[in-house]
Amino acid sequence: MFRIQTLNKISPDGLDMFDRKLYTYGTEMEDPDGILVRSASMHDMELPANLKAIARAGAGVNNIPVDACTEKGIVVFNTPGANANAVKELVIAGILLSSRKIVQGIEWTKTLKGNGAEVGKMVEKGKSAFAGPEITGKKLGVIGLGAIGVLVANTARKLGMDVYGYDPYLSVEAAWHLENAINHASSLKEIYEKCDYISIHVPLTNETKHMINAESIATMRDGVRILNFARGDLVSNEELIAALESGKVAAYVTDFPSDDLIGVDGIITIPHLGASTPESENNCAKMAAREMIDYLENGNIKNSVNLPNAEAPRTTDCRVCIIHQNVPNMIAQISGAFSEMGLNIENLINKSKKAAAYTMIDVQGADKVNVEKLNAIEGIINIRVIR
Repeated sequence: MFRIQTLNKISPDGLDMFDRKLYTYGTEMEDPDGILVRSASMHDMELPANLKAIARAGAGVNNIPVDACTEKGIVVFNTPGANANAVKELVIAGILLSSRKIVQGIEWTKTLKGNGAEVGKMVEKGKSAFAGPEITGKKLGVIGLGAIGVLVANTARKLGMDVYGYDPYLSVEAAWHLENAINHASSLKEIYEKCDYISIHVPLTNETKHMINAESIATMRDGVRILNFARGDLVSNEELIAALESGKVAAYVTDFPSDDLIGVDGIITIPHLGASTPESENNCAKMAAREMIDYLENGNIKNSVNLPNAEAPRTTDCRVCIIHQNVPNMIAQISGAFSEMGLNIENLINKSKKAAAYTMIDVQGADKVNVEKLNAIEGIINIRVIR
């Protein structure tokens, strides 16, 4: 019986994926095999000795001690793309909100309460203060063409925008989903110089932190509108505010409010609603559960942030899953150990990711597998035998 601990409220659609004959789950679980988490911080949590996997029902994993998990041979999963449609819809709304001063206009109309029959005349007199351009025919630059960026680009194109996409690491799968009408930008410079709207969809790294700053803004078109639904620190708030005050930037829409942004003219702060839809929460929970189940039952890894992806159908009655250091001669030593056990390797997959590697081996005869012999190999981190 596998034990699954839930650190947040997980959608029932996800929990229903677990066969109750094989799994038990709950918020209180002693020495769990797996943990399902959304936003709860695990950095101060002592990782249980039996823990094999953590599945984050969402894309970001900054609430999980990934490095510590790797050292202990714990696979960390996320759910890329599961909330992509929800975020895409909010980005499109953000584009419209940045163009027409809809939010400001709504707030202004509240001040007209109590003026009776004069409200209509006051509206006609004051509405010009909230006018703004249409998006049809305008140029949108999408930086980062992952699951969300592709959807934003394709939808904006359908709304009549001239879309430029930039991603030096564009995957083949993403490219297949990108409409032919999307213009390929060869550099960020091209995006900055050409586009009326810029939407950012890249992960936060040392290289991307504050990528939107005084220097990059200076190369943008006057009156540019910037949208950030990825990570708050991609933008230098101080330099963005200065650009708004100078008129270089016309509007900034972000899903990451901070004290210095709230109440600033030209900035719309949305309370991190990108993935806050029931559909998104269901999709993330189901995807996280599927990843957890396939790993615990079959050893397959898909969408891990710390271990390589490795998937294969079971071909024998026994699968040995080995997490080890990515160093020379490991496969030879592991194969030699199986030979000494008198076991023939029917199928073997070995993948690596940075300093970690993962090897799955299918053999006949689970009773002959000597885990102690395998553990004696220097560089072995974790071994599971799945029967």
